[in-house]
Amino acid sequence: MFETNLYFKCENFQKVGAFKSRGAVNAVFSLDEEVVKNGVGTHSSGNHAQALARAAKLRKIPAYIVMPENAPQVKVDAVNNYDGIITFCKPTLQAREKTLAEVIEKTGAIEVHPYDNYKVIEGQATCGKELLESVADPDLILCPVGGGGLLSGTALSANYFSDGTDVIACEPAGADDAYRSFKSGKLIPSINPQTIADGLLTSVGQRNFPIILKYVSDIVTVSEEAIIKAMSFIFERMKIVVEPSAAVPFAAILENKVNVNGKHVGIILSGGNIDLKKLPF
Repeated sequence: MFETNLYFKCENFQKVGAFKSRGAVNAVFSLDEEVVKNGVGTHSSGNHAQALARAAKLRKIPAYIVMPENAPQVKVDAVNNYDGIITFCKPTLQAREKTLAEVIEKTGAIEVHPYDNYKVIEGQATCGKELLESVADPDLILCPVGGGGLLSGTALSANYFSDGTDVIACEPAGADDAYRSFKSGKLIPSINPQTIADGLLTSVGQRNFPIILKYVSDIVTVSEEAIIKAMSFIFERMKIVVEPSAAVPFAAILENKVNVNGKHVGIILSGGNIDLKKLPF
């Protein structure tokens, strides 16, 4: 279709159904015994929540998870399955942070931020590293961006483990804080984002942004229609389940936002956690 070679890194097959397992496990197992004795805590709309709950269970410590009240039920169920202790809050970043601060004060848990954490970024970088071990020096890697954990890790991997691979981030037009921040050179928070890609609603992190500015080649945005079309196409042609956030990089190709003609292109399919009763197509 695109007169090119597309290589899909299928993080929907990862533990907890998304790349987030990498960062959560790396962060939890990097902490000293004394530091984690009261458990770990975070706020997350879903994938990091599941990943942290699982990592904590592996280390036999409690995980306190603050989730927005509109988090997909499939993700809430998964956190419960990994014995995460959930506190619900209003679906705003301010409410998430305030509620988590209250939970941490009460429990003595240590925060493991979903993306604004160097150990999390290190863990997410292993996804790009594995892609580069499978596909030698692709011309491009397309990666979705929300908070920037996967993107900053991927950009670092491309810089250190490949020869001339450009990383292009892909973002919903309705949640384009990373795009606006990248173009202006200063961090612009996400305010009232509107997109079906629920994993990409958060603002880019303080630790992530300098890495993105230095190592990412470009950021492009895509329409909701293209995200749904890309998601449907991946279901239909590739026979695999992806969530809307994972379809965003392929949507960028469908909308000709990235020139892939004649290039070797890696695409990170970030996860597959979706409520199959609420498919948008």
